Amino acid sequence: MSLITGNQLRAARALAEVDQKWLAEQSSVSVNTIRNMEARGREAITSGAVTVRKVQAALEKAGVEFTNGDEPGVKLKKGPRL
Repeated sequence: MSLITGNQLRAARALAEVDQKWLAEQSSVSVNTIRNMEARGREAITSGAVTVRKVQAALEKAGVEFTNGDEPGVKLKKGPRL
């Protein structure tokens, strides 16, 4: 599954208990990029696919799983986290 909306990104960060700065550093993007992605709210993130994949990979490494059934969502993976 994949990262789709700004709200989904914000929720993923909250579950992983990480701030925007940490996520930016781990995904090699700027803090402003993370802010802009989250600012999309319910709307689809418009950042480039490579950027979205980097952010998603960093959050998955932190233990987040993206769930996109009927609605975009997130949950914590079972097992050890960072």
